[in-house]
Amino acid sequence: MDQLLAMRAFRFIVEAQGFSAAAERLDTTHSSVSRQLKQLEVSLGVQLLNRNTRRFTLTAAGERYYKASVDILDRVEAAAQAMADEHQQAAGLLRVTAPLAIGTLELADWLPAFQKRYPDIQLELSCSDQFVDLVAEGFDVALRISGPLADTTLVARTLAVSDVVLVASPTYLARHGLPHTSGQVAEHELLSFTGALAPTEWVLTSEQGAPIHVLPRSRLRTDAITALYSAALAGAGIAAFTRQTVQTDIGSGRLVQVLPGYTLGSRHYYALYPQTRYVAPKVRAFVDHMAEHYRGR
Repeated sequence: MDQLLAMRAFRFIVEAQGFSAAAERLDTTHSSVSRQLKQLEVSLGVQLLNRNTRRFTLTAAGERYYKASVDILDRVEAAAQAMADEHQQAAGLLRVTAPLAIGTLELADWLPAFQKRYPDIQLELSCSDQFVDLVAEGFDVALRISGPLADTTLVARTLAVSDVVLVASPTYLARHGLPHTSGQVAEHELLSFTGALAPTEWVLTSEQGAPIHVLPRSRLRTDAITALYSAALAGAGIAAFTRQTVQTDIGSGRLVQVLPGYTLGSRHYYALYPQTRYVAPKVRAFVDHMAEHYRGR
């Protein structure tokens, strides 16, 4: 008797709720499934099912053996899949939803290297700051920038944690001056983001002092992070972004960090994907690439 085959037959009998249905799923006959179960019971020396002409129920021993069988068979399948994945190329259509900051402002920092590394992946990128239902919308991966996530049925991998900082263009600061205290910030032209989960006030914190609350009275409010970014570069005022989004501009001098001793808290960068027994190579490749990208910044 092949014990793994008999164990698999027993599992399918239980899950399919019948011998004939199990035989159909296993592409075999009713008599073959019944024979494998009998051989398994003889081998174990216990009765696994209570059977009558119309239905069956698991015995106490059967319940324990079913749980053990599921665990063993899943482990065997996972090991086989892991071996296959080592030789399976990351390829095919990959549908990703991402916030505008990652999908537009940061795109040049991560996309070229990804395309060079995985030429057989066709990336379909949907950019929106609205949280979508990953499974219902048919996406493979969601990238998100938020506070710590609440409980989720998705796999959530933290890519980075980034401070939120204040920035302005050199042109704006030349006209209006550089604020040197948190109290002076409220006197400036402030640019506000009104997207999902955007705060109604700025809470400036430093390592030394208590939080300072600033209510932005803004001449520009927008729900598009790209518009906020363009306005900051154009010299329209002071805006708040994650350091990940603006660090290249700060390094090049296109933007200047305002009050470098203060932050507006932090945001988490996540990659989310459905919980499945096997993660597709294209999904694993993308998530690993983004993790490496943020780890190197």
